Amino acid sequence: MPSLTWKLSPSDLTFLWDECPRCFYLKVVHKFYRPSMAFPSIFGRIDGLMKSFFEGRSTLEFSPELPAGVVKYGGGSVQSEPLRLPGHADTCHIAGKFDSVLQFANGTYAVVDFKTTSPRPEHVPFYSRQLHAYAYALEHPAPGKFSLTPVVRLGLFSMDLDGLERHSTDRLALLGPVLWQECPLDMAGFLAFIDRVLCLLEQPDPPPPGEKCGFCKYRESSRLTSY
Repeated sequence: MPSLTWKLSPSDLTFLWDECPRCFYLKVVHKFYRPSMAFPSIFGRIDGLMKSFFEGRSTLEFSPELPAGVVKYGGGSVQSEPLRLPGHADTCHIAGKFDSVLQFANGTYAVVDFKTTSPRPEHVPFYSRQLHAYAYALEHPAPGKFSLTPVVRLGLFSMDLDGLERHSTDRLALLGPVLWQECPLDMAGFLAFIDRVLCLLEQPDPPPPGEKCGFCKYRESSRLTSY
């Protein structure tokens, strides 16, 4: 059987992988997608406003602990070259859109993801895969794709909405605390995770569903009731 190259989404490596390995396998291997769900447009709007607001500003507006620099790119698409790992016939490539990239004065870069949520310590390891995927794609781009190197830092910038303020007679402003959370850069650990992903994708059959996967439970109920 010829080797295959799987397309991996940074967000799927975070959310879908954790929610249900079966749904992840079906999407990547068989192009069998979950039904689309309504996503509140306000979150996409806030994400876009944050990208526009910070682009061109000082890195110190994220955190005074960061090196001096500027917010160089407010969003962009990336695609990596095929990622080959020992022991695997198949390869994969990463394709997605990052939120923001900082450029420090010494010519190095950081990848940032914006979150509208109450920041928690467990967010750092959870979203780390997504940030590492963007970093890998930036440093190992497919021919002609966007490239930046070296990426030396990763982080989350979270806003937790908790109030309103009258801005003028006809405008209100959303308020909330913000927090920078550094994500330790561990590319070797990320590649070890991708090794696990390839092991799953090379299986001949889908794995069992996640314990809390509502989609898989619904499909199984439908089969059992013949509806």
